[in-house]
Amino acid sequence: MYYTGVDPFTKKPVHIAKHLRDRKLQRALMQFFKPENYFEVRKSLEQAGRQDLIGPGCDSLIPSRPPKEALEARRKDANKRFRGDYVHNSEAGLGARRRADERSRGRGRARKRVSTGSSIQVTV
Repeated sequence: MYYTGVDPFTKKPVHIAKHLRDRKLQRALMQFFKPENYFEVRKSLEQAGRQDLIGPGCDSLIPSRPPKEALEARRKDANKRFRGDYVHNSEAGLGARRRADERSRGRGRARKRVSTGSSIQVTV
């Protein structure tokens, strides 16, 4: 069904999540009980218009307030995504500065140019 998008028994089309974002949301919904999936589950339930499944009580799928583990997992994930690798701090930035310095140093020197004509070579 994943490759064809068709149910083999009924021959009707089936929605297949092929984008990474959609697959992550489906996985989070299947594992709604894990605290680290709380924010994805909440977002997908709100998009589907099922706010009745968010709240206190045994009739809800997830609580209205995020658990502490969900907040900690979100904080760790944010720290993991922010590495501080910027162009200005990386080796690529240093290489660009070195090239600019070399170009500025080369301007003061006179260079010899040799141009070739049809049969005459001229040195300037």
